Amino acid sequence: MVGVILIVLLAVLGVTIVQIRQLIWLHLFLGLLLLGPVFLKLASTGYRLARYYLRTAMYVAKGPPMVALRAMGPVLVALTATVFVSGVVLLFVGPRGRATPLTIHKVSFIAWLVFFGLHLLAHVPGLPRSLRAVRIGDERTALVGAGDGGAAGRWIVIAGAIVVGAVLALVLLPHFSIWTAPGAFPHHHHHDG
Repeated sequence: MVGVILIVLLAVLGVTIVQIRQLIWLHLFLGLLLLGPVFLKLASTGYRLARYYLRTAMYVAKGPPMVALRAMGPVLVALTATVFVSGVVLLFVGPRGRATPLTIHKVSFIAWLVFFGLHLLAHVPGLPRSLRAVRIGDERTALVGAGDGGAAGRWIVIAGAIVVGAVLALVLLPHFSIWTAPGAFPHHHHHDG
């Protein structure tokens, strides 16, 4: 379920890129909001991997992730961290200090998009089964499925991650003004000779 929430929020965040000058406030808000669910997804995936490699029966029975996903995992995690950390850095350095962090943010985002797209495509075939498992509370096959709290526990953790991200975004809202102020995005004019 966390993956589905991330896909929806990331899609909306992607739309803001198209009109970044007008939607920078939403881009910043969603970027910060996503920190909670992204951390939860990384933690739950790490938990499942640890349980598999520690040979916990339920996780061993489910089997290992595809080899390609295991190979891409560390790269996707590093790119995810780079995109989000550079985004937070940009929030604080503002438009005037943006040159290097913005380049890092853009380049890491493009690389992240490629790896995330491949990762997502690999998971699409199992998505309906995982969503059904979450809906009926099947502990063994649920997407979030990391623990003994059952379906209610999973929903509380998911809601908590979203609330943490939302609170962070609301607390940092005053910092958005350096990006939303007139002149934050200087116009580039090309002059001949």
